[in-house]
Amino acid sequence: MTQTNSPSPATSSTSTNQAGMGRFERYLTAWVLSCIVVGILLGQQFPTFFQAIGSLKVAEVNLPVAGLIWLMIIPMLLKIDFRAMADVLQHARGIGVTLAINWLVKPFSMALLGWFFIRYLFADYLPEAEIDSYIAGLILLAAAPCTAMVFVWSHLCGGDAKFTLSQVALNDSIMLFAFAPLVAFLLGLSSIAVPWQTLFVSVMLFIVVPVIVSQGLRAWLLHAGQARLDALLKRIQPLSMTALLLTLVLLFAFQGKQILAQPVVIAILAVPITIQVYFNAMLAYGLNKHYRVAHCVAGPSALIGASNFFELAVATAIALFGFDSGAALATVVGVLIEVPVMLSIVSMVNRSRTWYETH
Repeated sequence: MTQTNSPSPATSSTSTNQAGMGRFERYLTAWVLSCIVVGILLGQQFPTFFQAIGSLKVAEVNLPVAGLIWLMIIPMLLKIDFRAMADVLQHARGIGVTLAINWLVKPFSMALLGWFFIRYLFADYLPEAEIDSYIAGLILLAAAPCTAMVFVWSHLCGGDAKFTLSQVALNDSIMLFAFAPLVAFLLGLSSIAVPWQTLFVSVMLFIVVPVIVSQGLRAWLLHAGQARLDALLKRIQPLSMTALLLTLVLLFAFQGKQILAQPVVIAILAVPITIQVYFNAMLAYGLNKHYRVAHCVAGPSALIGASNFFELAVATAIALFGFDSGAALATVVGVLIEVPVMLSIVSMVNRSRTWYETH
């Protein structure tokens, strides 16, 4: 079985992964920091231009952001063969742990952390009118498991490719039906009004449409053979990464003024985000060890359990609450936190392999 035979020693897998990665993956943190700086500078220099971009929306969904999200997500979804879900029984324990973390722990733990830190502990340091919006952004950030970047995280820790593929396919299938009700439920618990029409449009645009388009294109390409699909994936990979970078630039251009004006708010929002990422990663990793799941599955399980679908969170926050809202700012802080924190978890997973397998 792949679960027991996938070799990924911590030292050799790390060097192999580094050699096999592209420039973007090797310097993720540097790229993100560059996007932050460029976005903030552009937003300060050309505020009218970015206000005009922000006004291009239908049903409160911003069209430029939607286009970039599609360019980012569809190439990633093209890699997913939803038939891989037939293989989930090969990794039943790892799948079970990840599903429990993604759908039963992470959204609710984030709601609790948001309530404690934003509404209670640091409330006196935050603008009162935005507190509900901040909490909504945190909930949106945690309510959907990551689809795109987890392939990078799994690659970095020598994770089992079949497990990662089947887990992402299963999560995406669940997300089609569970994301909107889960968000509505948690927002309701926080006494935040739920604009159902906008939430429905967001789910359709950023989950349903990309899944349908990507799977239809995948099936058409595979009729001509696997080589044709592989060739297209290789060609469009830079497009996906470019869309991610442009999305970050755009988001930080929109939010740059708030980021510069509210450094204390940024620091406060980073606290629950950072805690929940580490908490969920370590919980998933520990549960996998308890159930004696192979390290090549436990690593990506912990990373998938901890990471957030920030592309969807940002797009939905903008659609629901607007570009200048506290919710949009909270999700952008999630983008700021995600890469360096996830890279640190990758390092922890790789360094603890010997401990994991011998204790």
